Amino acid sequence: MSRLDVITPCYKYGRFLRRCVESALTQQGVDVRVLILDDASPDNTPDVAAELLKEDSRVQYRRHAVNQGHIATYNEGLEWASGEYLLLLGADDLLTAGALERAVRLLDAHPEVGLACGQQIHFQNDDELLAAGSSPEPYRSRVLTGLEFLEWFSANGSNPVATPTPVVRTALQKAIGGYRKELPHTADMELWMRFAVHSSIGVLDIPQAFKRAHGHNMQRQYVGGVSDLEQRKAAFDLLFRDYGDRVPDSRRLQQLATRALSQEAFWAASRAFDRGDEPACRAFLLFAAATDPSLQSQRQWLRLALKRWLGTRVWGIVSPMIARWRGSSGRQNEPPAEQQVIPTVNCSSACS
Repeated sequence: MSRLDVITPCYKYGRFLRRCVESALTQQGVDVRVLILDDASPDNTPDVAAELLKEDSRVQYRRHAVNQGHIATYNEGLEWASGEYLLLLGADDLLTAGALERAVRLLDAHPEVGLACGQQIHFQNDDELLAAGSSPEPYRSRVLTGLEFLEWFSANGSNPVATPTPVVRTALQKAIGGYRKELPHTADMELWMRFAVHSSIGVLDIPQAFKRAHGHNMQRQYVGGVSDLEQRKAAFDLLFRDYGDRVPDSRRLQQLATRALSQEAFWAASRAFDRGDEPACRAFLLFAAATDPSLQSQRQWLRLALKRWLGTRVWGIVSPMIARWRGSSGRQNEPPAEQQVIPTVNCSSACS
């Protein structure tokens, strides 16, 4: 039976820790060990961990005297792991029944695969968790080449992998290194792409984890703003800088990512204008122009420039008249020039 280490970093999540650890310890078909890394939590995390240690010998626990931050804590967990496989599972998340056995089965069957990921189910409270029920069976799985996986990332310009789900080969993880401190928000995204440089990727078309949404999720400080786009761009930049010579067609992939990020920034700017948030509109446009200068010559850019010149009040008056004119001239059925299809690998339903 394969040994799998579940690394559980915990900071201020003592109230969630027991459910998380139990979701790992109750997994069937694998030899599980749970490694809790307490990053100097000021709550009851030590007490919860002490109870878990007494109850199950498969639980181990370390506590930092001083908070070291999530990247350093994650990397310590990777160094601590010694099983054939590992999974980093945040203390606020949970595994679905059978998740680890499914991932290990795929990895055992395909030695060329270095990482196996799946879907996640978002929830906020226990009622939603119970309503989700157990994972449906049967399910599909597939193996993507590293290049297919990188194209998927680049075409989306984002990280479509569900964070609590990737089970990886420990030996490969240690060989390629851990999370990069330069990427506090997108270190996992860059790491998954780095796996794709070195191996194929397995995709499980089934929920592998429950992702808890709450007011203290770490990513909330980044999602939706320019800093989120900047961090994603930095992940691509570092990946292609360090491994571009090992990735076939890397220039095209980098252009795909650049285009996806700049288009996303532009439409975020457009939405910011519509809601009257000119500072946000300006910030998104600056990022879009710096990322892909050619965007400034496209029709949608010039249209937004006109809207900004008129201002939100005047635009609010004239836009209904323009809409009526477009309708009467038969242009209402024309697809907007800015809505362009970005090619993607046909597996977005598996890990999004």
